[in-house]
Amino acid sequence: MIDRERTFFAVLLALLMYPNDNLGGAFQPEFVKPLQNLTIPLGRDAVFTCHVEHLGGYRVGWVKADTKAIQAIHDHVITHNPRVSVSHGDHSTWSLRIKGAQKEDEGLYMCQINTDPMKSQTGMLSIEVPPDFIPEETSGDVTVPEGWHVKLKCRATGIPPPQISWRREDQKEIIIREPFHDKSTSSNEKVKVHKVTEWIGEELHLTKIKRDQMGVYHCIASNQVPPSISKRIIVDVHFPPVIHVPNQLVGAPLGTDVVLECIVEASPQSINFWLNNQGVMIISSARHDVQVVTKAPTKGHHSAHPNFNFKVKMLLTIRNFTKQDVGTYRCTAKNSNGDFESSIRLYDLTTVNSNNDEAFDLLSIADITSAVKQKPISSEVSFSESGSEFEHHHHHQQQQHMDGELVELDNDSLDETAAIEHAEMGNRPLSLDNTVQGHVGSTQFSTPVTGLKPRGGNRRANGHQHSASRTSTSRSCGAATTLLVGTLPLLLYCR
Repeated sequence: MIDRERTFFAVLLALLMYPNDNLGGAFQPEFVKPLQNLTIPLGRDAVFTCHVEHLGGYRVGWVKADTKAIQAIHDHVITHNPRVSVSHGDHSTWSLRIKGAQKEDEGLYMCQINTDPMKSQTGMLSIEVPPDFIPEETSGDVTVPEGWHVKLKCRATGIPPPQISWRREDQKEIIIREPFHDKSTSSNEKVKVHKVTEWIGEELHLTKIKRDQMGVYHCIASNQVPPSISKRIIVDVHFPPVIHVPNQLVGAPLGTDVVLECIVEASPQSINFWLNNQGVMIISSARHDVQVVTKAPTKGHHSAHPNFNFKVKMLLTIRNFTKQDVGTYRCTAKNSNGDFESSIRLYDLTTVNSNNDEAFDLLSIADITSAVKQKPISSEVSFSESGSEFEHHHHHQQQQHMDGELVELDNDSLDETAAIEHAEMGNRPLSLDNTVQGHVGSTQFSTPVTGLKPRGGNRRANGHQHSASRTSTSRSCGAATTLLVGTLPLLLYCR
């Protein structure tokens, strides 16, 4: 340090004693403009410009003031830094250029004129550093069971310090569950749920994570110094298979093609297959077509990760339906977390022709209990129709009046009965859609008729054998019709 200071003062002394005929001129050199401070991104060129008038025979020098390291004198570079150069335009503009400025170039720079006393002005060089992740403090891909707590963290360096934000790659909202205590009650701590498109902070907490929260999360670090950077983190949620059966009872006429359907949710993806009455696996053949269709993601929510489309549709097509095909079919799903099985009962639906009009009639319904496993039945079954109620209280015999028609219900032959409205449809097909997700859902009509809704929760029919009293109508039937028998959806295929 002592040698550097000696060199510094020696050069200044040389500048002051440098002989020049013009030193005795009428005007002394002056700075025209102040030296500007510079703030540049790392790796960019830094250029200080010193504006001088009436320089005459005086000299301009550049010094890094905080280290007292001489950079250049007039046209000559003194420093050994190969990235430093000097230039001037006429004798009024003098520039010091630092090519590809690095962090060590940051500091205070001085432009000097060798007058007596010496004149100088200073400017600060600040180096901005773009964000850079700290690998050991940034999360990688995560796989957790459903219901666990996930903490994702992301930390980065940079000047100025970067801001960390989180977004989902599929543009869905991030679900945040935060505990809070309700002072108005003495109950335990509750959870507040809110959804955001962006979360700000180095840590993202996914409390009691659910399957719809799996996906790709982007951690983005930005400090207004290009470029911003992003870290892609995959969050995979595992859970055992669950099967939803839209139609648990399916009836079809002989000779038709019948489609059985199960919807499977599983992560990791499950092995899915169908079993027949004898417990034999069904494979694709001339009479059977087995398909597994991945449910298409929502528009704009695509992902390259296969597990994120955790819903698949199992389809079994039975061609040229025969009496030998009648029975219970089981759709089964298995993965590393468990297995699940659900059943569909397939019936022979006989079509009868009355007065040249088409109608359908369910001849025999038996062993409904084996078709679906649900809660025991209630002592009361209620259905709502156009704001009024039809109730079945296990009386031996009841009569229900709907739209002018009298329908007789015999408890001895049918314990749990659905009231079916006979609407004037003309040539329009009657098409009802009932979607079941672990329980019987409300029925939606695609044509303007009154819907029947089960009341009183999930139920299952008892194990006794039932038969439906035959009631023929002169109404047209669509290609496929879903009805409620008890509280179970029944899919009818009509000619």
